[in-house]
Amino acid sequence: MALQVGQSVYAQELQGSPDDSLSVNKGETPDRRRHSVGRAVWMSAVLPGLGQAYNRKWWKIPIIYAGFAGLGYAISFNAKRWNTYREAYRLRVDGDTTTIDAFVNIYSESNLVTLKNYYKRNLDLSVIFTAVLYALNIIDAAVDAHLFEFDISDDLTLRIAPAHHFSQNGNEHFTGFTLTLRL
Repeated sequence: MALQVGQSVYAQELQGSPDDSLSVNKGETPDRRRHSVGRAVWMSAVLPGLGQAYNRKWWKIPIIYAGFAGLGYAISFNAKRWNTYREAYRLRVDGDTTTIDAFVNIYSESNLVTLKNYYKRNLDLSVIFTAVLYALNIIDAAVDAHLFEFDISDDLTLRIAPAHHFSQNGNEHFTGFTLTLRL
């Protein structure tokens, strides 16, 4: 018994039936506009969440705005602390004995530098995460728009059947399998 593997590949021709979702009828205008990926991207870029509304993914909008609210709070919190410790350090090292910072008996100069750098780093990370959330909002709108008209029916089957194939020149023949995916 021998197993023969052919390298010829054959495909079916698509018959343009009215029920076929892949058929294209030239000369006819569709009765509705196609869902636009570009429109979803631009809408999300202009106002985060608007692309999700266009894609009818309403449940994602509160998640996006909660993320922006949390990151906005983190930016505000870290910016205030960074400015407080930066100003305290500046007053401490300015060389003028009449200027006194609020942390004179609480933190040393090295502690103020450490705190200032800590909150500056957290501020920078908060801004970066906000930019990442903005980009993810746009990417999510694009992916949802691409998949908006994608439909999976309940009748998804894969059938394997034996088949007899001929080579392109018709001189050779071999037996193999046919895989049929029904959507």
